Amino acid sequence: MPPAVDTLRRTPLFDRHVAAGARLVPFAGWEMPVSYEGVRSEHLAVRTAAGMFDVSHMGQVITSGVDAEAFLQHQLSNDVTKIATGGAQYSVLCNEDGGVIDDLFTYRLGDRFLTVTNASNHERDHAWLADHAEGFDVSVEDAADRYAMLAVQGPEARAAVGRIAAGELPERMRTATLTVAGADCLVCGTGYTGEDGVEILAPPDHAPELWDALMAEGVTPAGLAARDTLRTEACFHLHGNDLSLDRTPIEAGLGWCCKLDTGFIGSEALQGAEPAQTLVPFAFTGPGIPRQGNSVHTEAGEGVVSSGTMSPCLGLGIGMAYVPVDASEPGTPIEVDVRGKPREAEVRAKPLYPPKKES
Repeated sequence: MPPAVDTLRRTPLFDRHVAAGARLVPFAGWEMPVSYEGVRSEHLAVRTAAGMFDVSHMGQVITSGVDAEAFLQHQLSNDVTKIATGGAQYSVLCNEDGGVIDDLFTYRLGDRFLTVTNASNHERDHAWLADHAEGFDVSVEDAADRYAMLAVQGPEARAAVGRIAAGELPERMRTATLTVAGADCLVCGTGYTGEDGVEILAPPDHAPELWDALMAEGVTPAGLAARDTLRTEACFHLHGNDLSLDRTPIEAGLGWCCKLDTGFIGSEALQGAEPAQTLVPFAFTGPGIPRQGNSVHTEAGEGVVSSGTMSPCLGLGIGMAYVPVDASEPGTPIEVDVRGKPREAEVRAKPLYPPKKES
């Protein structure tokens, strides 16, 4: 049973969501907008113009001190030494067995690092990092209450933010501290939709004014449902679906962000790993909508859907699934059991829906 609504946390933008007609649902202990006008229209607004998502429920951890870089190098799967000042990096946090505790973005901000966690994992992530700080001259601070966070995504997103920002927006995977709609914000050239755009970390009391300014620029509010369909089209992982303690990043196709020679926790378990299954994108070749947990049949063996939805852009059921490695090549036919009915599908290449290139 989900918790009663009156026990859920609310972001600083809750009143704006209500005013915009949002349908609010419990999510990771928060009362969050799942949609406003409708999933399809919000999804297409991001693909064709600009949409904004309240992601203030996500957590932040600040790591500082003489050993901050060495500590994070021991914790995170990627090579933290490669993050330039003002740069960003994607990685996973693993346990000793190589299971994925969370996937994260980390930003180097001068002499400190800011790591953004998934909402449902934030307390566990912070506790894990704090518990493993012994032996390092480092401070690990829970900074989740210091920020509201808005993701502005789409081909017109940068132009919209640029009109209310004093200064040049950062490039992809870079950061900048800029005045946006009248307050100093951390602007990051990151996002999780497959489109260009930025994520803005603002003082919580400034979030409503920032929201209003973006609305005045014609940016469309978008909810959790559109965020999910967008990231699935882009084949971006969601912890709890495509990533878990029961799966390694190698199985999940994230070996590219696992630098095993850095000695991060879990790296020994991943050395020489040859998984029997791997995560692949797929699309139905006929009717039906796949859902998480649907069983998958291939000539090489059985698998399971980790994420599934109807693609607003492709007009097909799409998703990601763990299948035998021998059934992972694009074009391989598979069969998905949807409520007892077999549905034909095929493995596809990533991304399922590539963003349109400017001519």
